[in-house]
Amino acid sequence: MSGPRHVDRLDLEELPSGQPVRLWLEVVHDAMGMPLEVPVIVVRGPKSGPVFGVTAAVHGNELNGLPVIHRLVERIDASKLRGTLVMAAPVNVPGFHRNARRFVDQRDLNTMFPGRPDGHASHVFAHRLLDRLVRHFDYLVDLHTASFGRENSLYVRADMRDPPTAELAKLARPQIILHNPPSDRTLRGAAAELDIPAITVEIGDPQVLQPKYIKPTLTGIRSMLAEVDMLPKRAVAPGPPPTLCKASRWIYTDHGGLLSVMPQVNEFVAEGDLLARQRDVFGDVVREYHAPYSGVVIGRSTNPVGQTGARIVHLGRVTDVLPPPPSEVPPETAED
Repeated sequence: MSGPRHVDRLDLEELPSGQPVRLWLEVVHDAMGMPLEVPVIVVRGPKSGPVFGVTAAVHGNELNGLPVIHRLVERIDASKLRGTLVMAAPVNVPGFHRNARRFVDQRDLNTMFPGRPDGHASHVFAHRLLDRLVRHFDYLVDLHTASFGRENSLYVRADMRDPPTAELAKLARPQIILHNPPSDRTLRGAAAELDIPAITVEIGDPQVLQPKYIKPTLTGIRSMLAEVDMLPKRAVAPGPPPTLCKASRWIYTDHGGLLSVMPQVNEFVAEGDLLARQRDVFGDVVREYHAPYSGVVIGRSTNPVGQTGARIVHLGRVTDVLPPPPSEVPPETAED
């Protein structure tokens, strides 16, 4: 692997093919006038084809996506790649340094897209990241995790009305797929506005590395690359069938106290099931919270200190349980 180069523009055509190329991509500058650079790894195949983008740690404390990228680079055979794989992580370098979700100006970077050429630091960063990196992509997989005080299942946010996007979501090997049109100011939404099929993969919990989620995510991205004819298909064992949700919402407390959440992530609950119990500081039960509808737990609170308005569970409305993601070759030849 070649040593890192410092660039202020991503010119994919000038990069050598057949090997990973490491880059520091300049985006903005800090108060000392030093460049704030995002680490980027580019792998160009010997044959032309799509540009597939993978980003991680848009929130600086969401780390599970980094080893996904590292292992993808280690295991990919660049000589068999058709097209270009572009991976950027951590995107939020200041947040990564501080073990923090937010950008240097204390704003949530994933609510700033498509950004502006002027304005707050996060607006400018988002605008330039789109211009210097994301606009090159034909596909985007944006890797996230839960925030502090919460845990997530392995789930995908995707606009399931768009066939190319829906196919990426199914191949990601998630536990849950949440139909979620990208109408917000996220990186995924900005990519969709550029007609780039894009999904968000939520890989478990913040500030930890979780092999149980990293491995299927890596396999899923490898399957996506095969599906768009960037890599040859290979033998993989079928994944578990994902649950499809048409919508979801967080359930919140209406009182304060110590919160005990009952169901685990990826657990199904029926309408009326006990979701959580809340006690005051003397140990007396002050509230019990029940499921307002039947669904599946996409995420849950892990913080027992819950004031009024604290999150309890992220509850998905189940549409269907989909067939398991297909193996890339007939199952009789598949292996783990």
